[in-house]
Amino acid sequence: MNAARPVTQEDLHAYLDDELDAERRGEVEARLREDAGAAALVRAFAEQRDLLRAAFDPVAEEVVPPRLLAVLAAPKRSMPWRAMAASVALLAAGAGAGWVGRGVLAPPETGVAAIAREALTSFATYGTDPARPVEIKAADRADLLRWLSRRLGQPVSAPDLAASGYRFLGGRLVATPHGPAGMFMYDDASGARLVMLVRPVKTEREAPVAELAEGALAGVSWAQDGLGYGLVGPATAKALHPLADEVRRQGRPAPAAVKG
Repeated sequence: MNAARPVTQEDLHAYLDDELDAERRGEVEARLREDAGAAALVRAFAEQRDLLRAAFDPVAEEVVPPRLLAVLAAPKRSMPWRAMAASVALLAAGAGAGWVGRGVLAPPETGVAAIAREALTSFATYGTDPARPVEIKAADRADLLRWLSRRLGQPVSAPDLAASGYRFLGGRLVATPHGPAGMFMYDDASGARLVMLVRPVKTEREAPVAELAEGALAGVSWAQDGLGYGLVGPATAKALHPLADEVRRQGRPAPAAVKG
């Protein structure tokens, strides 16, 4: 039945762009009322759309310089490839100057602040995926840890949060602006998911827990023994602190534990 169809990220984009029929829109809205993570993802999509519009609408309304109009109006057969390349470069440079000149490009976040943002992105990408939220499941935990430890160049572990009410689902390797990271996913008895991101850090090798909140999602991040950690889920930062304490208590494995 159509009512049982899973809601995908494509559906969320179509919902935001008002491209769904009435029946499918009702199904998506029902999902958003029940799923705080999906609702937060839609809000994040809307914010990105508004930022792009604010950045590029003024550029689109600017008058094209006469020299570019002359180049573009030239007959195609008389325009050598070098002139074509030059026109493209000039257009790109103009757009880039408009983007930077408007202050849209902010300095990238670093340290534990960056890890918190990366964990939030991972949750938005995978935390609401009903079909394949993880690449390697909990049953293959040992293989997952060996693979991630090799890729990150440091031993990593997937903390056991069962005593805190969270079941380990599995994980995957994810890309971040600061290199590869390991992503682990958990859920509780109600199905609410939690994402933990871990990757090496070059600065702030030791850093206390910091908080992040965005819509219905919250996160905490910190650094310990040269590894940065981020925990994100549909909870308050205060509720995530005990989980962060448990992860810190368990620490990471000795290098010998991940060989093979």
